[in-house]
Amino acid sequence: MITAIFDLDGTLADTLQDLADAVNYGLKELGCPIHSVESYKQMVGNGARKLCVRALPDDVSDRAGELYNIFCCRYGGHYLDHTRLYDGIAETIKILSKSGVRLAVATNKPQDAARKIIAALLPEAGFFKVLGGCDERPKKPDPTVIREILDGLPDNNRVYMIGDSNVDIRTAKNSGIVSIGCVWGFRGRQELEAEGAAFIAEKPQDIAEIILGRKV
Repeated sequence: MITAIFDLDGTLADTLQDLADAVNYGLKELGCPIHSVESYKQMVGNGARKLCVRALPDDVSDRAGELYNIFCCRYGGHYLDHTRLYDGIAETIKILSKSGVRLAVATNKPQDAARKIIAALLPEAGFFKVLGGCDERPKKPDPTVIREILDGLPDNNRVYMIGDSNVDIRTAKNSGIVSIGCVWGFRGRQELEAEGAAFIAEKPQDIAEIILGRKV
């Protein structure tokens, strides 16, 4: 058995504009300076609460809870304004599924938003679990989310964690599974190689080739 566990933001879909817009909306509401969309590439990855902490100026860090609440309300109605799958992702997911690979998502994005995005953008993908950030479990790189995904699956299970940041590579290491770093995401090749990704995917098709061990 083979299981492929995907990160969402920066791996399956480019979500950066919508995340940035929602945080910047909240910053404006609080009278704080906003950030460029590009700068958010270094702020995302550890969940929405951490994103809000990073976006605030140091002298108003105590308002992170306020910003988080505004962000959640705003993002909940605008998470698909600009969010799109990366080119080649839908085809890669289809190849893996048809080859019998079990598919799952493990993301630090709020779970409700993650499930809605997957349902909208990959409605026929057949992910058997989509787990996101919630109060009931610690966030990646803690391995709890991976253990929950794999619970009940056979021991003879080859498992891959596919993601675009050091958080995903650390999650794979902490879980004892194989990592695939995606260079098209928010962080790039240098971070993935420095973190020790087992494999590097230049394009989505490479994921299927790595997992299936053949050209597809």
